[in-house]
Amino acid sequence: MYNVKFSDAQELAVSVDQDQVLVNDKKIDWDAVALPNASYTIIANNKSYVASVVQVDRAKKTLSLSVNNNLYDIQIQEPIDILLSKMGLDISKMQKIEPIKAPMPGLILKILVTEGQVIKKGEPVLILEAMKMENIFKAPNDATVKAIKITERQAVEKGEILIELA
Repeated sequence: MYNVKFSDAQELAVSVDQDQVLVNDKKIDWDAVALPNASYTIIANNKSYVASVVQVDRAKKTLSLSVNNNLYDIQIQEPIDILLSKMGLDISKMQKIEPIKAPMPGLILKILVTEGQVIKKGEPVLILEAMKMENIFKAPNDATVKAIKITERQAVEKGEILIELA
């Protein structure tokens, strides 16, 4: 069983077993057909819908779904997530955020963030010149810049902590 939570705080218990789908313990009669434009036409309980996946974040177990031109943000909890939650554990809060370290000796050309700044995974945080090449370092995950341990035009050694994240 999966818990499916919508952005409007509506929460459903969904169970899938072969071709049978139960939503809050009620059987849903449904059928889906893929359309050429990467969307689907779905018939559920004698109603027709057109749905497409807009965005998926597997790490956070979230997705954005467009159904009949209405956008829904959905978070999915798998059985293991439900069990851990009942035990008072939250894996997303337990994951340690590692600092950004220099993978090689080089020269800091530009620092693109400030202390206290909230950054998203993939955002550029600094530029390091090494072996006459510019290397753009990106945020490894969503975080807050806790401390900047370097300055622009500073030489750094391999393994040196450049930016601490929280």
